[in-house]
Amino acid sequence: MTVRYTLAGAVSGLAILCSAAIAQADILFWSTQARPVEEAQAMREEVLSGAPEKVDYQPNEDGPWLTRLQAELQANSGSIGTLGALHGNFSALDPENLVDLDDLGVTAKSETFNTLAKLGTEHMQYVPWMQATYIMAANKKALEFLPEGADIDALTYDQLIEWTAKVQDATGEPKFGFPAGPKGLKHRFFQGYLYPSYTNGVVRTFASDGAVTAWEKFRELWTHTNPASTNFSFMQEQLLSGDAWIVFDHTSRLAQAFNERPDDFVAFPAPAGPEGRGFMPVLAGIAIPKTAPDMDASKALVKYMLAPETQIATLRATSFFPVIDVDLPDDLPPAVKAAGAAVAKMSGSADANPGLLPAGLGEKGGEFNRIFVDSFERIVLAGQDIRSVLDDEKVQLKAIMEETGAPCWAPDAPSEGACPVE
Repeated sequence: MTVRYTLAGAVSGLAILCSAAIAQADILFWSTQARPVEEAQAMREEVLSGAPEKVDYQPNEDGPWLTRLQAELQANSGSIGTLGALHGNFSALDPENLVDLDDLGVTAKSETFNTLAKLGTEHMQYVPWMQATYIMAANKKALEFLPEGADIDALTYDQLIEWTAKVQDATGEPKFGFPAGPKGLKHRFFQGYLYPSYTNGVVRTFASDGAVTAWEKFRELWTHTNPASTNFSFMQEQLLSGDAWIVFDHTSRLAQAFNERPDDFVAFPAPAGPEGRGFMPVLAGIAIPKTAPDMDASKALVKYMLAPETQIATLRATSFFPVIDVDLPDDLPPAVKAAGAAVAKMSGSADANPGLLPAGLGEKGGEFNRIFVDSFERIVLAGQDIRSVLDDEKVQLKAIMEETGAPCWAPDAPSEGACPVE
């Protein structure tokens, strides 16, 4: 029997009578991750089929995910057994609505991730589950045009611009591809890569002189970018079609190219700027809401998701990488091997400058992202004055930070209260 409704208010007595039935229900895994049909199916068939108890994996967009969770918490009763989401989703929740998971004895290899999972408390409010990031990829045809002395695993933005210019000169076409389409993750590039690399911040430094330089550099890069990039969202498609030879995107959005033609492409770290090699680790976690109907079953599922075999199965299903030490098998898909090597080089580089996903913004997360998208459209596409645009958008950014009270996140320096826009 699967229960899919909230038992509260006038039917509270019935909830008690039905508790035994609820305990026998599938564990509802309510997630914001692995939403594409293929990934969701792989989660059900390849990852969760071996769980201690039967699991109902239901992925949703952030909005519906939060709406149902809030409704169950408000009713103090519900059917969600386990939550899967990004750190930013969890940081917008009241930790008191999540179950402390210290007693499970499962943690990530990274102490930074484990600290984040405490959500500012002294206890694990979620357990790190899987990680991914964004990398660069190129058609091997482009390699002969690398600037003299450039190391593809340690490029600077200036070298990337020079490289794309040389490719354009040789082919007669701009061959840099950027996910600037409606469903592209362009805002993450600005927040996690360009800004940290040039300003060592995101919010505090939004309108700084370093930010002006960053936009100048990106505007220069755009002159060597396929103008159809405003329609590109999954750069694996443009790699395969040849519309782009050098691209940036999320590891999962490059996977198809490497899996279909592994010998034609190379993956490598994002470039570095004056403040280091900015990159954004994407951390997903698993938590248990205080209203979970079967706490023991939910905890058993969390432990199962952190087992080495499950972490590898999750990697195969989602292209998200393990958060624990595992021995990766030799038969992994080519995309996983290529991306894994690039991620390791990027995160392990001496000039690595990791920045987190925006956190603590709640329902204002979309408006926050929009500021970076609008800045891109005004500065790069419309050719407006950089300083004027940043000073204008800065007002809206400041309002969002003050309304949400969200403190600074790395690489911005910590703040007491709302992160200031300096």
